Amino acid sequence: MNPWVMVLLFVVMFGLFGWTMNRRWRLMNIGPKDLPFDQMGRRFNLMLRFAIGQWRMPRHRLAGVAHIFIYAAAVVMLLRALILFARGFVDDPYFGYWIFTTGPDGAALGHLYSLIKDGFVVLVLIGVAVFFYYRAIRHLPRLTINFEGFLILAILTGLMLTDMLYDGASMARHADPADAWEPLGSLIATALRGTSSGTLAFLQHLGFWGHVTLILGFMNYLPYCKQFHEMTAFPNVFFQPLDLPGRLEKMEDIEGMVEREETLGIKRIDQFGAKAFLDFYTCTECGRCTHMCPANKTGKLLSPKQLTVDLRDFAYGHQSALIAGNSSAGDGESVGNGDPPAHQVDLVDKVIKPEVLWACTTCRACEQECPVFISYVGKIVNMRRYLVQEGGEFPDQLQTAFRGMETTGSPYSIPADQRMDWAEGLDVPLISDKPDAEILFWVGCAPAFDDHSKKVARATARLMQIAGVQFACLGPEEQCTGDAARRAGNEFLFQTMAQMNIEVLNGYKVKKIVTICPHCYNTLAHEYGDFGGDYQVVHHTDFLWQLIRRGKLKPAGRLDAAVTFHDSCYLGRYNDIYDAPRDALRSIPGLRLVEPAETRDRGMCCGAGGAQMWKEEEQGDTKVNFARTNQLVETGADVIASACPFCKRMLSDGINLQDIEGVQQMDVAELLLQSIEPKKQES
Repeated sequence: MNPWVMVLLFVVMFGLFGWTMNRRWRLMNIGPKDLPFDQMGRRFNLMLRFAIGQWRMPRHRLAGVAHIFIYAAAVVMLLRALILFARGFVDDPYFGYWIFTTGPDGAALGHLYSLIKDGFVVLVLIGVAVFFYYRAIRHLPRLTINFEGFLILAILTGLMLTDMLYDGASMARHADPADAWEPLGSLIATALRGTSSGTLAFLQHLGFWGHVTLILGFMNYLPYCKQFHEMTAFPNVFFQPLDLPGRLEKMEDIEGMVEREETLGIKRIDQFGAKAFLDFYTCTECGRCTHMCPANKTGKLLSPKQLTVDLRDFAYGHQSALIAGNSSAGDGESVGNGDPPAHQVDLVDKVIKPEVLWACTTCRACEQECPVFISYVGKIVNMRRYLVQEGGEFPDQLQTAFRGMETTGSPYSIPADQRMDWAEGLDVPLISDKPDAEILFWVGCAPAFDDHSKKVARATARLMQIAGVQFACLGPEEQCTGDAARRAGNEFLFQTMAQMNIEVLNGYKVKKIVTICPHCYNTLAHEYGDFGGDYQVVHHTDFLWQLIRRGKLKPAGRLDAAVTFHDSCYLGRYNDIYDAPRDALRSIPGLRLVEPAETRDRGMCCGAGGAQMWKEEEQGDTKVNFARTNQLVETGADVIASACPFCKRMLSDGINLQDIEGVQQMDVAELLLQSIEPKKQES
């Protein structure tokens, strides 16, 4: 081989790569420097499991296994690349840093590595075949079918074929016998038997220089294509937020930001932090996120993959202007005639359509599915914050909910003095009369005002009374937690409501709260802490299951019915509560629990989250709650059970508005009470 050619390749290729990576680094840092360096041990563990261990990949089995083949091969072939780089400087086709030497007199480790390497070459070709099938034959909808994808598959194939050609031509040229440690090379050498020495020398050099050039060329191509994730997936997993996913970022000093004329929420690309840019870089365009998105499944414009790709492509397309704008070197280029420079462009409308943002239910199915931990909900909510708080631009129906929260403390716009009407005849105490109560029963707005959910509040209260739980309610002093306002982007209204609620709760020195609504649960447990409200919060299904385990509640009446359970997004994906509701249902004699195909962390959203409960859905093929109801009905269940008042309403509507007969919709608490007090329920 020629060392001068090798030096020239190294200087040119690594020089170009360094220049490109410097540009990507500077682009990543045009906004806030928000990469976290806390809990380093936990971060390394997560990176080991999910970036190196690929734990999320098999969720799509065939594609996941094919990806693992290619990923593992890349790790194994890294040593091969280092060996070939060295052979470019030495005239020895068997050189392997002395311990990985191959050939007739090779080292044991060299022989073993050659065998392993050849095995992974085969696995890569299998993986490439799988992805080619998905793209060219099956046309898998979740994938981006374009030239880039086929080019990457061609490069991977070329790398494997040139590696085989180099080994085979080298063996044939040196008249090496077939070697069991190098089966692929031996196969090629056998095929080349009888070829002239000049031709063998040419093929050997073609294999070597073709392989080395492809490696170095692919390295330079990575930052410009979706395969950039090969470099950025590791830091992206490492720097993922370690808070529970239910916690949104707090906007600090909102009033002060207004006075300083700072933007409320995200308007421009340079307001995204370094972690968001890592997300942009890391997207593989695999489409797992979009495949699981309930809005996309029902024909809405939202595609989490496309959201990330559009933001990334805008940043890439205006990289020079953004870097220059950040460094105050100039205004940079304009996006179009009369448009402002790239670092001043309003992302909504110019890059992301408002309908995309408003279609999101914040269910986190996209984030749960992403193998490299890209976040979507936080970005969407931050852009909603800008629309709502800066431009007053939001769906008209949300105005009614916002006004209700402001004037009555509830999006239902029902006066607070009616908050205890649901409890008529149950003798439920108020905390103002019973300040030493062990448990505060946070009822929530839907169970207090919505006829569908009042039954759940009554059932939960009655079950706690049967179990001898000492509890009380806030009654008229309770207000909406503000979850819907926050997810809709009205952070100012949320913080106002949070501070008022916390003042009341802390005034009564509340320690433990039981709540029916997963949205209330999530907000009280994970978001009020930022404002001085630290409480032990338990969801009612979890609390009722604890009472059953302790023998305080004893379901005895048979319910001979098939029941399927719908997982609330804010209970399951947000808070990892999947088993307690099911265990409570299984405790009922005669009840048969049947699971839908889309269940637990892959269950489909009911369509109410992210403030969707208070607005009309964006135009699509069907409604989200209709689609989810139909999935649950397909189980053949007699009853669809839920553990969220929003889900209860959406699924009930899905049954009634589609004229589905023979299926009931009930909360877990209602079913438990039927088993524990059957006569009372019948009356």
